[in-house]
Amino acid sequence: MRRLMTGRPGAGAWPLGAVAVAALCLLPVAAVLWLALFPAENIWPHLIATTLPGYVGNTLILLAGVGVSTLLTGVTAARLVTAFDFPLRKLLEWLLLLPLAMPGYVIAYLYTDLLEFAGPVQHALRAVFGWRLAGDYWFPEVRSMGGAIMLLGVVLYPYVYLLARASFLEQSSYLPDVSRLLGRGPVATFFYVELPIARPAIAVGVALALMETLNDFGTVDFFSVQTLTAGLYDVWLNMGNLGGGAQIGAVMLTFAALLISLEYIGRRRRRFYQSATRFGGRPRQRLRGRNGWAATAVCAAPVLFGFGIPALLLVSHALDHLPAAWTPRFRGYALNSLWVSGTASVSAVALAVVVAYARRLRRTTVMAAIARAASLGYAVPGAVLAVGVIVPLAAFDNAVDAFLRARFGVGSGLILSGTSFAVIAACTIRFLAVSIGAVESSFSKVSDSLDMAARTLGHGAGRTLRRFHLPLIRGGLLTAALIVFVDCMKELPATLILRPFNFETLATHVYHFASDELIERSAPGALFIVAAGLIPVIILSRTIDTAARLDSPAAPGPGPVAPGPRPVAPPGTVTSTAAPPAAPAP
Repeated sequence: MRRLMTGRPGAGAWPLGAVAVAALCLLPVAAVLWLALFPAENIWPHLIATTLPGYVGNTLILLAGVGVSTLLTGVTAARLVTAFDFPLRKLLEWLLLLPLAMPGYVIAYLYTDLLEFAGPVQHALRAVFGWRLAGDYWFPEVRSMGGAIMLLGVVLYPYVYLLARASFLEQSSYLPDVSRLLGRGPVATFFYVELPIARPAIAVGVALALMETLNDFGTVDFFSVQTLTAGLYDVWLNMGNLGGGAQIGAVMLTFAALLISLEYIGRRRRRFYQSATRFGGRPRQRLRGRNGWAATAVCAAPVLFGFGIPALLLVSHALDHLPAAWTPRFRGYALNSLWVSGTASVSAVALAVVVAYARRLRRTTVMAAIARAASLGYAVPGAVLAVGVIVPLAAFDNAVDAFLRARFGVGSGLILSGTSFAVIAACTIRFLAVSIGAVESSFSKVSDSLDMAARTLGHGAGRTLRRFHLPLIRGGLLTAALIVFVDCMKELPATLILRPFNFETLATHVYHFASDELIERSAPGALFIVAAGLIPVIILSRTIDTAARLDSPAAPGPGPVAPGPRPVAPPGTVTSTAAPPAAPAP
């Protein structure tokens, strides 16, 4: 504790507040592990003998497939848009981020409706070639492991593309020249020089994509792919065994820990330093003719399949069904989504300010570990987090109810676990890492001399934060709140499990209609979710472009370059190549 409290004077209770936030975030994980070790009914031997090996095997196959898919697509697209100039490059540079706004379960529903036997694609093929039955021709099965890998890969590759592109842009323009002087051609230079330098950022992007894959429930459930997430849902809710669900959740936590460890192993002892002229305005190689249009096609393909076709289908279905869908009940679902997402975003930003400000005041190893512990929820799949949240909340509700019955003869019922508070708490814990990363990035731009001047004027830590820091970092706070808001709008596993009775959000509304094969009726809700997701994608693209221009040497011209916003990196990453980026928030 003494080491925790060492640092700048006048910190007050901020470090203790950060400890409390970290403890709240660790509580669900501790609850899952405790329930897994001491279940009311131990079905672990039964799980091992029956379904658990299948869950683990399917999860490994899905993770491996999505990892390879996102790696190849993201790195290839990032390399093309940063090193070459070809038709539509500037447009595709930000369009490649758009699939990030498309939830995986939404794209799964749409492509199934498009490609199934009764869908328009196979119907057109039968009309053209005269086929009548499914046995007359072969067509790949969409609702399969391969379909899940392809569809999740096409919406999650932007994690790799985003970080790989930023890393390639930060590399010195002198690297290719030096490599050529040493006898290496362009291809060898990329694989032996540029790609290893970008490897830490790429590893973080792949790890983030795999964590989202591990968290996915809607896609694997709709495709009947029995992964650990689907198994947890089945054992807990369908079989009524919370202890068994917690045991599967413990296995998922092990998977998340392995992902973080593999990412760390992939970048440890790898540090790349660049000189002050690291951003040298590196020229792009012009691709002409067929080569240029081939590069355009390669970059346009993931945008088309990951966003273009699904967006057109959503708009078409929504226009046909919006008048019938726009009912008071649908508006209630939208308000529920806004309530949960808005409250969770405000809560996440407020807690992130406590953690980030405490770390600013106490720059110690212990405080860094506390901030990292507060970011743990991002690596915990939503279904596992739901188990961890419901256990302590139910224990609290039962304790209060027992006390009131013993003292006053009245019961309190469900206070927290049976309300939207449980959903808000889960979303806050899960996406707190996003807020902490954005707030810390904003705090890093505020000079330490401001704190010193405030202390000289007699201001304490709290008053300094209110009067000086918050007005200066309000842009970062709004960005963090917006990103958390959109993530909460898309969150399905935790919302589906923790929502109260007769409480539906747009995500659960879309899931229920799609599960009943009513894809068209789910389109208006899905379109609302996708439209909300476009906002942070546009912000990310604009801030990255702004940062690249500001970090490049100023072009000759009158006046200095005006300051602008810096990009908000995904949780657990850094924006400089002076040191390897940290692992994604565990």
